[in-house]
Amino acid sequence: MCLAVPSKIIEINSTVARVDVDGVVRETSILLLDDVKIGEYVIVHAGFAINKVDEVAALQTLEDMRRILAADPQQTHGLNDDV
Repeated sequence: MCLAVPSKIIEINSTVARVDVDGVVRETSILLLDDVKIGEYVIVHAGFAINKVDEVAALQTLEDMRRILAADPQQTHGLNDDV
């Protein structure tokens, strides 16, 4: 399963941004969005930033995802496994 995960932009190089999710840094395409800036949060799905999201909503979503993963005793994957 692939989830769209809120990610913080920490670097921009042309059409590629480096994003951080819980300390894991990955590259994502920002071709689908206009005017993204370092420090903003975006929703990343399948390697593409698909939408901007405000910081409060992004942080709440990440916390909710952590709680869901922690509540499942069968869970063998973490939040960053499929980002």
